[in-house]
Order: sequence, then C-alpha cells, then structure tokens
Amino acid sequence: MEQQGLWSQNSNPNAERSDGNTAAAIGTPTNPWNAMGPTPDQIQYRPWVTEVPTYRCPSDPGIGLPALGRTNYAACLGDSMWQMELGFKDVRRRDPTNNTSRNGRAACRGIFVTANHAKFRDILDGLSNTIAMGEIITALQDGDKRGNGVANNGGNSGPFGHAALRNNPSLCTDNGYIDPERPLFYLPQWQQQNRRNFARGHRWADCLPIMSTVLIVLPPNREACGRYNALGTRLVATVSSRHQGGAHVLMGDGAVIFMTDSVEAGDSRAPMVWHNGTGDNAPGAKSPYGLWGALGTRANSETIEEQLNQ
Repeated sequence: MEQQGLWSQNSNPNAERSDGNTAAAIGTPTNPWNAMGPTPDQIQYRPWVTEVPTYRCPSDPGIGLPALGRTNYAACLGDSMWQMELGFKDVRRRDPTNNTSRNGRAACRGIFVTANHAKFRDILDGLSNTIAMGEIITALQDGDKRGNGVANNGGNSGPFGHAALRNNPSLCTDNGYIDPERPLFYLPQWQQQNRRNFARGHRWADCLPIMSTVLIVLPPNREACGRYNALGTRLVATVSSRHQGGAHVLMGDGAVIFMTDSVEAGDSRAPMVWHNGTGDNAPGAKSPYGLWGALGTRANSETIEEQLNQ
C-alpha cells in the first residue's frame, strides 16, 4: 500500500518521536497502546484517523469528523445479512446445535466472511464471476439514504427488527422512510440523529458491516436499510457511488467493472438465505437476487451467461 510510515506507527505505537510524543498518539495515552492498536473508534490513536489516499475515491467529497479515516471500498460479504457480523466466529466449535455456527455456514456466502481465512480455491464459482469488493459513498450526514441507517428502534424481533429486515430487504422503502420528492434521501423524521459516527465508510480500520462491507442484495445505489442502534452490525447496505447511474465492483480476478443501477437483481423483497430458511431461502438455494446476487456468492454454482459491463 506504500504506507510504510503508517505500518511502523501501528506495529510499534509506543516508540517515542523526536517531539517526545509516542508515535501513534495524539497527545500521550494514559496506558501504552497494544501493537496493531486499540479498537478502531479511538480518535487518540493516530493511525486510525489517517486518511489513506488508496482507500478514497476522488469523486467522494466526504472529509473530517464524525468519521475517522474514511474508505470508499468495502469487502463483499455475499447475499445475506443474517449474523453477517459474526460470520464463522463459532464454526470451529463443530457444534450442530450452535446457531451462530449454523448461520455462518448457511448465510455467509461471499468471498469475505467475518472471522474466516479463505483462499482463491474456495471461490468455486470462478474468480471472474464473483464480486470481491464494492464501491461505497462515505456519509455526509445529509440524510442520503445510502450513507446512514434510519432512526427506528423496533427491537430485534419487532416490525423493523433483524428478522423483519432479513425477510424483506426493501423494508425501508415499504415503510415509507424515503422522501418521494427527493428519492436519494430519507424523510427528515427518519434521518439518523444519534450515533452519527456509525455510518458508511467512516472507519477504514473497522470491520463493522456499516463501515466497510457490502451485501449484494439490493442493486447499486439503493438505501442502507438498518436501525440506527444496530451499531453497524446487521443492515442491508449495497454498493453506491457519486458516479452517475451505478458503481464499481472489484471481481475476484482483479477486473474492475461498472455495474449499473438497473442490473438484474431478482426480487428485492425476497427473504434472504439463512439456516432455518425453507424453499427459496433454504441453505444452498440459488440467490434470490438474480444476476446481481449470483455475483455475490463464492460457491453457489450459479451460471453467469450475461456479458458484464467492463
């Protein structure tokens, strides 16, 4: 990444600089930093607030707080939000009654999976047919539906809970949260007011889904649908950009492709695949989200016959 100085700060954060401060501190921390740093919400830790030019799209105007170090490029987690923030965390317990383990195996179908080591050999659908990363906007705190979740609590199992969103990715549209006169924005009463630092692209060092991941469910530039207090964990957040008509994705073979907002994306109200699903959302089922969803899965045996825009 041509960032040797940043790597040095991060790997040896307590080294003393010529001005007497530690290498990775803004001021001097009360306690020494661990190598590779604290959690990525710590504004006092210099590497986490560093803007890395390679992570930024020149067309994105986002800058400064409440973000720390912004990123416009996000890892693809596949075509299901169910326990996406946990991924394969508990798979190695090999306990068939453990729901986290079962969900990881059934729902986490992208190239990248939380808490999992993967290799190219695991991408059975082919590197050129599988999305590795997607472009995203960084939130400007202006109510853009692609940058923040909505100001709705609802509880985990309520009408806007995780299960409801899993069963209908278009819940934010169907609930009337989007301004009909300004369709890129949420209505003022549904715009996120609290926890504004939990927004798209606000921390390149943070693996929370809202910060640095995409799902291939809703087509490009649809809303980032999720509750404001979900702490960036489970939400339907697709690729997005400041470009006209679409956004870029990175395929597993290194090709960069511009995908249009009108890409064939199946049924945007179809339930997502998860371990207790049946029929079209049962484990192993083809993606409910058409060509777009098929490009998001790594080993689902879909056949890609269309010529992708390149």
